[in-house]
Amino acid sequence: MREIILCKLGETVLKGANRSRFETTLLRTLRRRSEACGKFKVYMLQSTIYVEPLDENCQIDEMYERAKRVFGIVRVARAAECEKNMPAILQTAVEYLVPKMQGVKRFKVDAKRSDKSFPLKSPEISAQVGGVLLSKIKGLKVDVHNPEAMVRVEIRDRAAYVHAAQEAGAGGLPYGSSGRGLLLLSGGIDSPVAGYLMAKRGLELDALYFESAPYISEMAREKVLSLADKLCAYCGRLRVHIISLTEIQETLMRHCEEDYFTLLLRRFMMTLAEKTACHVGCGALITGESLGQVASQTLAAMAVTGAMVEMPVFRPCIGLDKEEIVTYSRRIDTFETSILPYEDCCTVFTPRHPRTQPKLDAFEAELAKVNFDELVESAWQTRQTCTRSI
Repeated sequence: MREIILCKLGETVLKGANRSRFETTLLRTLRRRSEACGKFKVYMLQSTIYVEPLDENCQIDEMYERAKRVFGIVRVARAAECEKNMPAILQTAVEYLVPKMQGVKRFKVDAKRSDKSFPLKSPEISAQVGGVLLSKIKGLKVDVHNPEAMVRVEIRDRAAYVHAAQEAGAGGLPYGSSGRGLLLLSGGIDSPVAGYLMAKRGLELDALYFESAPYISEMAREKVLSLADKLCAYCGRLRVHIISLTEIQETLMRHCEEDYFTLLLRRFMMTLAEKTACHVGCGALITGESLGQVASQTLAAMAVTGAMVEMPVFRPCIGLDKEEIVTYSRRIDTFETSILPYEDCCTVFTPRHPRTQPKLDAFEAELAKVNFDELVESAWQTRQTCTRSI
């Protein structure tokens, strides 16, 4: 008996002629994630991916946790592999499941017979496995409607597999199967959630962070890099590009009306983001904007700040309220980092009464008070890049 990880595919199985591309991307991701955990063989048979440890030094616990965070996988299980005959299956059920099911009172057995040449049908397999477990675990009862434990027996072409702890995977599409996008990553709650939601749809991420030294502390940058590390649990690797907005902010405060400051700064950010995206090969921008949440996220405000951007801008949080976004942030373990009290560049020189319904002509008149192209180029020269990975 040996233990193996079984990964069940989600949307990928519904693809048509291009399905193999999604499967290849998914296998490549799992193999990359396994490298830090030891020597694993990762392969696919019958719409299931097998992650097989090749020696005793493999960190199967860590690999199991990593597999649960790979987009494109909907269920993950640690299973015992055995020969395809009932004596071997029953012996494996006793040796592998009895220690794991101590204290369980209600259970159900579900058998799946992919190999139709197997002599017993699924109900017969379930009955025999259930019977041997009932005889070995005191106080155990069958409950097909509300079981505490669901025992599964899978009869496949090459072997049989027994498990009882199937867990939910990350779902979505394989990471990188839908192209690349640039995430505008701040230190807040919303932008990491936006990045996670787009990565779940198969978009490979780069991130862009705007800083404002010396008006914000070095801890603000470290906070954002910590959020990037959290996203790496799902992305594996994330390049973070950093651009200083200090000169732009100081210039705007000297020459422009205060109530337009946030919107003007946002126009510079979107322009620099598009320039960065083109430079690193991303085809879209991703923001954490939620409609009406703050002054710069009204419909009119987003229209003027994004007017110069030609590539698509994805706003996956646009229809979510704050409570929904917080729920996502807790799920992906970014919330506690996001609420650390280190401010980002958008809190510097915040106007007392920001414009919420700006007119484009008035906005452009304010923007004309500064040399837009010169400030963009000066900020562009401050860019830095660091790579985060798991």
